[in-house]
Amino acid sequence: MPSPAPPTQLLPWERAVVLLSCVLSALGSGLLVATHALWPDLRSRARRLLLFLSLADLLSAASYFYGVLQDFAGPSWDCVLQGALSTFANTSSFFWTVAIALYLYLSIVRAARGPSTEHLLWAFHLISWGVPLAITVAAVSLKKIGYDASDVSVGWCWINLEAEDRVMWMLLTGKLWEMLAYVLLPLLYLLVRKHINRAHQALSEYRPICEVRQPQRGSSTSVADKKLILIPLIFICLRVWSTVRFVLTLCGSPAVQSPVLVALHGIGNTFQGGANCIMFALCTRAVRTRLLALFCCRCCPQPSTQNPPGVPAPPKMRESQESRRIPEGPST
Repeated sequence: MPSPAPPTQLLPWERAVVLLSCVLSALGSGLLVATHALWPDLRSRARRLLLFLSLADLLSAASYFYGVLQDFAGPSWDCVLQGALSTFANTSSFFWTVAIALYLYLSIVRAARGPSTEHLLWAFHLISWGVPLAITVAAVSLKKIGYDASDVSVGWCWINLEAEDRVMWMLLTGKLWEMLAYVLLPLLYLLVRKHINRAHQALSEYRPICEVRQPQRGSSTSVADKKLILIPLIFICLRVWSTVRFVLTLCGSPAVQSPVLVALHGIGNTFQGGANCIMFALCTRAVRTRLLALFCCRCCPQPSTQNPPGVPAPPKMRESQESRRIPEGPST
């Protein structure tokens, strides 16, 4: 790897855009956590996995926010702390994102049910928290996390560019899992989508469907198909800019300091929680209708049925009010 280029200067508008992305991602992750806490009937196994992904994205957005706000100019203790937190949270987010896709594949295509899925959830916890934690602890212990001159980040700290084996640690602390996710996510969601389409074709052949209900089924199927395409596509569109700057850094290209590329990298790394909120909350009818109902109840309280003092009640209302004052007799 060529010698590191001069530090990438973070422009004020770039910092403002990335900070806004961090805030929106944190709000989106917090909203997903809130929906899980508010409505127990929505706590399916898949949404439980989404909860843990949201927690990882929330920690990632918070650590990135601090890093961009500080815009480190050299090594320091808080640079190492912020780099360790963002490395753990970011890597964990990759694992949980793939875990959700793998769970959907196993439960839908392979029809995994019962105790096997509970064991699978424990395995997801062990891998998605344990592996990033082990990698982060090793990187901090070996003093690999530190100031990176914003050539492979956007103001925050990651892998020290002065380390001789920095390429290996960049791969271990994120880039390897990121590139694996580029392959695994489209593959798994494509297999799930093909299985669902085959199941609908078989259903249409062997079960007569009422013509009145057919358009509704078709519309819900098309929404599910779009989601299965958009989920990996959005992930790749957000993360690819980080990979591009990583490759440019390896090549020693001055294009790594392009302001547009820096801004896209910052948004892509920090907005994952916001994208998940859009896909799994705002674009999910069951969650969206409840959020709208909750918002409407908060903002538009029901008008009081009590009459103002001095205004006589209507006859029917007066009779009902008088009947409430008369205690009911014992039931016979």
